[in-house]
Amino acid sequence: MKAARILVLTVALAAGGAAALLVGSNNQPKPQPAPAPVVQLPTVDVLIAKSDIGMGTTIAAQDLGWQSWPAATTGSAFITKKTKPNAIEEFSGSITRAQFTSGEPIRESKLIKANGGSGFMAAILPSGMRAVSTEISPETGAGGFILPNDRVDVILSRRPRGDTETRSLSAVTSETILTNVRVLAIDQAIEEKNGQRVVVGKTATLELSPRQAEVLAQSRQLGTLSLALRSLLDAAKTGPVDTFERRGEHINTVRFGVSANR
Repeated sequence: MKAARILVLTVALAAGGAAALLVGSNNQPKPQPAPAPVVQLPTVDVLIAKSDIGMGTTIAAQDLGWQSWPAATTGSAFITKKTKPNAIEEFSGSITRAQFTSGEPIRESKLIKANGGSGFMAAILPSGMRAVSTEISPETGAGGFILPNDRVDVILSRRPRGDTETRSLSAVTSETILTNVRVLAIDQAIEEKNGQRVVVGKTATLELSPRQAEVLAQSRQLGTLSLALRSLLDAAKTGPVDTFERRGEHINTVRFGVSANR
């Protein structure tokens, strides 16, 4: 009996030791996989706007700065420190032809150097185009909802010569003389300010070709001009229509005293 007890105790101790080893091995922390190596992407220094810059603003050196940019996403229009190390000094004094947001890469196509102290309107005006102003009112300017950079149609309303306001309005005719032209400014505002979405101004400045400018100037003497605001979708789909063409037909230029061959 004594030998049997000793055998049972020995087996029990062995089983307990084995169980303790198993429990201890399960409580040990499992080895963590090694972290994946961080891939270092090649970068380049790109010229950016350090703060919001409005259209028609003269840029100062403190408005520009260099920022690391992934080389793979750097477009050809970006200005890099490698190609133009003195870009901040070079572009200081330039006038913006479009607005920049903070952190946006500077593009040279959106800047222009003013020559001889020229005004910002002459600087932002595209080559070959003219800035022409016309009087507007809430009634002829879409109630003040026309903003700079919107697209409009210009409508001429007129009465036959010798007609008076007391006679029937059936004699009044209206026609679109210019289509899809860009509004450069309302009064002296060239962009939306402080979230303002209604500008009740007295003058609208339009971006016109030389022939369109002639038509607008002569149309002022024939009747009342109104601006019709175009949808953003229409303005995006359709480019400016030639001054003397509307819906595929030539406007009767004899009425304006301008030759269509000019």
